[in-house]
Amino acid sequence: MSVVKKFIGDTAIYGLSTIVSRLLNFVLTPVFVRKFPASVYGIFTNVYSWAALVNTFLAFGMETTYFRFLQKFEKGERNRVFNSTFIVTLCTSTVFLTLLFTFAGPIAGWFGQKGIQSISDYQTYVTLMGVTLAVDALAVVPFAKLRSENRPIRYGALKLVNIIVFVCVSLFFILFLPWLLKLYPQYQSYFLWYRENWLGYVFLANLIASSVTLIMLLPEFKAFRLKVDYELLRSMFNYSFPIFVANLSFIINEHLDKVLMPSLLPDGVGERDLGIYGAITKIAVFLSIFVQAFRLGAEPFFFSYAKNQHAKKTYALIMEYFAIFMMLVMMGLSMNIEWLKYFIEGGNAAETAKYWSGLDYIPLILFNYVLLGIYMNLSIWYKLSDQTRYGLYISGIGAIITCVCCYIFIPRWSYIGAIIVTSITYLTMVSLSYYWGQKNYAIPYRLRKIAGHILLGSALVASNYILFDRNVWTGNLMLLLYIGYVAFSERKFLLNIIRS
Repeated sequence: MSVVKKFIGDTAIYGLSTIVSRLLNFVLTPVFVRKFPASVYGIFTNVYSWAALVNTFLAFGMETTYFRFLQKFEKGERNRVFNSTFIVTLCTSTVFLTLLFTFAGPIAGWFGQKGIQSISDYQTYVTLMGVTLAVDALAVVPFAKLRSENRPIRYGALKLVNIIVFVCVSLFFILFLPWLLKLYPQYQSYFLWYRENWLGYVFLANLIASSVTLIMLLPEFKAFRLKVDYELLRSMFNYSFPIFVANLSFIINEHLDKVLMPSLLPDGVGERDLGIYGAITKIAVFLSIFVQAFRLGAEPFFFSYAKNQHAKKTYALIMEYFAIFMMLVMMGLSMNIEWLKYFIEGGNAAETAKYWSGLDYIPLILFNYVLLGIYMNLSIWYKLSDQTRYGLYISGIGAIITCVCCYIFIPRWSYIGAIIVTSITYLTMVSLSYYWGQKNYAIPYRLRKIAGHILLGSALVASNYILFDRNVWTGNLMLLLYIGYVAFSERKFLLNIIRS
């Protein structure tokens, strides 16, 4: 029980830093939706979706590879793992930057073919975002090093600095400078370069924040040596390549709908609906925070605890309470959507109506995050057993389903179709991971209990939306009843955690 308590403690630290960071980032959402029309916000969503795809190539699965190979070396030799994994990200970043600056023009022309903004603007967006991705890739292994050394406080502090810089720089360009120039018009001659409400300042702020973070990570590089260990690299590539392909397929599952939407819908409609989709997804950010915090705490814990005789029972226990907590968060957000909707209020009544038209579908987005979290929990089996090819199979099948269903559903139902595609894909991936996992690395999950909580929470949310029209009071009453049920049914476990 003390092991579970330690895991909860580490995850809570990662979670707290992630929550604070995301809350600060969330402050920008109402600023962006007020300053940018839905079609322009759609550009923002589209570029960041492409960025997620590119980021997979740059990281090349080295984060998970780093954790796995640390367990194969004694402490005195573990720097070899850091050197090798960082060299990989250094090489991928160098190649990527070379290609980026060579083909920035054609890439920008492809992005800007619908003429919503100028090609030169798109080229600036692509360049800024590309350099940011390279900088972030160089930080992947140092951040993994912090997690492996059980230093969640430093990890969280650096992530917090990153988002504070991003928020401050964004607000400086988008809010402060326009206010200053309006108040003191005599200073406008010093800011002739400034363009009010220009989307490029968001990408610039991201680059500045990532650069500051990388500089602050320099102490983690003090033991780095540019020495290539070819034998170790060969072993790492054999392990990481299936993970890389799986991660790529997984990112396709998560972001392909946003990438394709502008091209699968009529001109103007795709960008507008993508902006709406991106905005309502921001409200689901709090559940994604928990999923991310869990991953940050769970991955190093699962690897380090794998040799313990009670490891599988512990993993099963973690899954149960992970699912319960996710349902609590999902219900809390869904039941209070009538308050949260003001975070995506547009700059005028027409824009507000566009953004709010997607509110009814937020519970489905939240449910997809629940499925994502369960899949991430399940997927540890093939990483621990060195059967990473199964990750490739599962994510590959998911990617095929995503590709086919996007072309079927999005032209018919726009972003609603995209949400349905994600649900189908994640349900398939969860089912496959559980089936193959039980055959190759059986973990005694209590399926009835987990499924019961998911069905109960989902039914309560659906009843509040269908029968009570998203009423805040009836919704929160249902939430309190569910919390009471969980507290009563899990009282023995909770008391043991408190006492241990």
